Amino acid sequence: MEFSNFEGASQYGPQDDDLTSVYSAVPNSVINASLSGNPHHSHHLHHQASSTVNGDLTSQFNDLGLASDNHNGVRYGDDDFEEREREMLGVGVEHACAYCGIHNPQCVVKCLHCSKWFCNSRGNTSASHIVNHLVKAKHKEVVLHKESALGDTVPECYNCGSKNVFMLGFIPAKSDTVVVLLCRQPCAALTNSRDINWDTSQWSAIIDDRQFLSWLVKIPSEAEQLRARQISLAQISKLEELWRENPEARLEDAEAQSGEEEMAPILLRYEDAYQYQNIFGPLVKIEADYDKRMKESQTENDITIRWDMGLNQKRLAWFCMPKLESGEVRLAVGDELRMKFVGTSGGSSEGWEGIGSVIKIPNNVSDEICLELRRNDGVPSDCTHGFSVDFVWKATSFDRMQAAMKTFAIDEKSVSGYIYHKLLGHELEPQVLRTQMPKRFSAPNLPELNHSQMAAVKAVLQKPLSLIQGPPGTGKTVTSASIVYHLAKMNPGQVLVCAPSNVAVDHLCEKIHQTGLKVVRVAAKSREALDSNVAFLSLHSQVANADTHPELQKLIQLRNDVGELSQSDERKYKSLVRACEKDILNAADVICTTCVGAGDPRLAKFKFRTVLIDEATQSAEPECMIPLVMGCKQAVLVGDHQQLGPVIMNKKAARAGLSQSLFERLVILGNRPIRLQVQYRMHPCLSEFPSNMFYEGTLQNGVTAPERLRKNVDFPWPVSDTPMFFHQNLGTEEISSSGTSFLNRTEASNVEKMVTKFFKSGVLPSQIGVITPYEGQRSYVASYMQLHGSLKKDLYKEVEVASVDAFQGREKDYIILSCVRSNEHQGIGFLNDPRRLNVALTRARYGTVILGNPKVLSKHPLWLYLLTHYKEKSCFVEGPLTNLQPSMIQFSRPKKTLAAAMDPFKRRESPAAEYMDKNSGRVPGPAAGRFDPSYYRTHNTLSFVPSDAQSVISQAVTNSAFPLFPGSGGSKPKTYTGYASSVISQQPTDSGLNPSSGHNTRGNGTPSNGHAVNNNVGLGGIGYSQFDRLGEIGIGNNINPALNPLNKRRGSFTSEVTSGASMYAYGYKGGLFNGDQEDDNLSVAPSQAGMTEF
Repeated sequence: MEFSNFEGASQYGPQDDDLTSVYSAVPNSVINASLSGNPHHSHHLHHQASSTVNGDLTSQFNDLGLASDNHNGVRYGDDDFEEREREMLGVGVEHACAYCGIHNPQCVVKCLHCSKWFCNSRGNTSASHIVNHLVKAKHKEVVLHKESALGDTVPECYNCGSKNVFMLGFIPAKSDTVVVLLCRQPCAALTNSRDINWDTSQWSAIIDDRQFLSWLVKIPSEAEQLRARQISLAQISKLEELWRENPEARLEDAEAQSGEEEMAPILLRYEDAYQYQNIFGPLVKIEADYDKRMKESQTENDITIRWDMGLNQKRLAWFCMPKLESGEVRLAVGDELRMKFVGTSGGSSEGWEGIGSVIKIPNNVSDEICLELRRNDGVPSDCTHGFSVDFVWKATSFDRMQAAMKTFAIDEKSVSGYIYHKLLGHELEPQVLRTQMPKRFSAPNLPELNHSQMAAVKAVLQKPLSLIQGPPGTGKTVTSASIVYHLAKMNPGQVLVCAPSNVAVDHLCEKIHQTGLKVVRVAAKSREALDSNVAFLSLHSQVANADTHPELQKLIQLRNDVGELSQSDERKYKSLVRACEKDILNAADVICTTCVGAGDPRLAKFKFRTVLIDEATQSAEPECMIPLVMGCKQAVLVGDHQQLGPVIMNKKAARAGLSQSLFERLVILGNRPIRLQVQYRMHPCLSEFPSNMFYEGTLQNGVTAPERLRKNVDFPWPVSDTPMFFHQNLGTEEISSSGTSFLNRTEASNVEKMVTKFFKSGVLPSQIGVITPYEGQRSYVASYMQLHGSLKKDLYKEVEVASVDAFQGREKDYIILSCVRSNEHQGIGFLNDPRRLNVALTRARYGTVILGNPKVLSKHPLWLYLLTHYKEKSCFVEGPLTNLQPSMIQFSRPKKTLAAAMDPFKRRESPAAEYMDKNSGRVPGPAAGRFDPSYYRTHNTLSFVPSDAQSVISQAVTNSAFPLFPGSGGSKPKTYTGYASSVISQQPTDSGLNPSSGHNTRGNGTPSNGHAVNNNVGLGGIGYSQFDRLGEIGIGNNINPALNPLNKRRGSFTSEVTSGASMYAYGYKGGLFNGDQEDDNLSVAPSQAGMTEF
């Protein structure tokens, strides 16, 4: 069986010289005549081959004044020079490129959405200026200049009239006289084209390597590019951002704002909770603002509705939202959408507006969304067209994060003293809890624990703060459930169990319930109507079935029969529901909810001594704080920082470190996680590379090779007992229809062949997973298999096609990974994240197939090691499945080391003196002492942390109530890096800590060096006033009562390791990964859109 050859069309794309001359030689009259012959004014482009074409083309350029400059030896005065410069930069020329000023009519196109002109030059970026604009502005339609070879033509599909340039490609006719533009889907994919002369197999995109093909839009000459205005990618991004608010903004305006400071970066260590809130508060705010702006801008008009009625007699609306593919907005089950109907012109139907909850989202079976409406009143169910849909944005999650950080700062009972200081990164001696160890660590009705799982359970029960690292397939859910079981049995009160996602909470909730504990699942009101495996454990379900409140049951029955209650009965009903909820929660052993759900008002009066957070590495740090500040004295964080982290949509917030999880920061601070070491998922050959590369070779196999080898599956593995291979694919990538993602048609074709072969080998559709980093490829593969699969369509529908990010925590028997990236200039994008590769390689149980371009992938050192690993195992192949042969392709040489690729989170330390000198403008002098009073703030609680969550956000940004750094004139620094270094890394001096000044914390038995304070807690001499917190960690008895009352703050602790490191660079820095700095704009998937690359 041979693979489809998609490279055939490339002979019409990259070979620009011949095509450019041919098409440019066509008189406009001929082209216009041919365009007028079809209903869409489309591109039936006739051409004639001529030996005089090149000469004609040169003469045309001479006529336009574009041949060459004849100014050698000519000298200009100042005025002439400025005029000449303005002319070269296109000042005053309407069709000049809005970025660089190039104004050659052959080289520019006009964006139909914003009416700005852009050229086809790459300049200093990896994409042409017009493509850069279309991607960043999310525009998709253009028109050529009237003086171009093709005239003022709008590129569009000959069949359907689509003007989306990211969908358009050309097909050369077999007669060699016509070229036709068709959209990729569905028109070019149809086998029965309208014209039998069209060779649809030769379809090729008009945008190649992020640049329009030169026969359509000419590439400016080197001389033109040298004369043009030089503009960087950062300037382009800033200019595009300004255009959203002021379409008339110019590059000078962007440059004027380029000096604006970035957000204060997160630190490894914090002086106190006020500094913590002061840094995280603004980051949460800008993320909230971005999320709100994006969701409110995603209105979909002209929606067609399919109406239905649910089993609960609520009205259901089924529809599609094409904009979802861009990935800028993530739609999840439980989200609320607002639906509007403006009414018909005849007046037969009135306007209507309703809100509903999403109960189904698009998948590979259907692209439809199902919305369950809150109310059935007035629904225009007889109408199906003319609806609009937009998002209902809620600030709940962000407000709860802000409120949690406020609580952390001002409520001294929010967490124990030990956890307080550990969260701030202060150095403490390890604390061991006095507990009675259980005789048996495995929990009832759960699998027996292995040695590493038992060690994890034992360690957690004895520590106030524990980190558990669960590599793929190591049974961390069973381990977590066992830990919760023992914590619930050993401690009074309820155990609070959280995770960032509802799916993870439900999964863990189910496991804990199996142990026999009383479990209550607290879900958001908007999710109460959704069905799940643990619906019977949900709070609202237990309330409805509670037999302890007979009066409530009567009111519930009355409400169900009549549909509503009287005003007095409604008040009584709500009061009884609250009382019943309180009783059920008080009687529970374990309460399960999401991290954001922990801020539910129904839980506000509860204090949870013990908190376990699952999937903690997928939570942003402020999100984890919500459950932790509810009285936590013992915390357990479970996750894997070698897998994908939190999704942060705002690039500025992500750059500042909001994409860093609390788990990860604690690991960097030296809190060593307890690692689970036995994996039960993968065939040993599949676990070998991830174990060696990501887990120091510590993963042990709990399954043997024979247990993970299905002899009844006749699949052509190159090595029969090694079910894996890398299949070489050299087809080029294309920008998807959204303009913000990628696809690779060659790989999609071969994915279908792989899936078909698995079917014929006896593998069920439900046992196969197709994963890819890009939403564009996910969508294309799903539709391609439907159109071109050689077996029944229903079989391909059942195959799950998803993004790598969406598949984290999931598994399938067989995984096919499509890498997509294949280009000359753009790099490998999201694939350069080691964590994403780790997730992709660890999803399969029985076998993995990887499809990609090794020439491109090997430019990254980690991928080079993977490819070398496959080659050494004789699993690096090419050719059809019926005749796989070892690939002889030569790998590229990476430009950086494996160490640099594996540790992208480079942290820089800048000495305090350097920071102060650089940012204050003062003459360099000796560094201030670590305990210099100028570094400490005297906090006014009321002015610093207001009483409401919204003002917490604004206050964190403005902070005008008090000087942030009194010692430096109250000026706000541009970065906290130096400040952190000064607070943490410097040695105490007499000027900063004088015993006579009342700052001495050393008791009578404390040595003069200040490092032995009572219970062996290692501290420097520091002022304290939080007696309750310090008493909890054993130093309260030795506090000097003569402390200066002005220093009422929680103290900083002496740092021995990793001092002063800022988390500013704890993300992908520009230039760290080669060649793809703009991939974040072009490759956002629903579950990965915010995975920003810097």
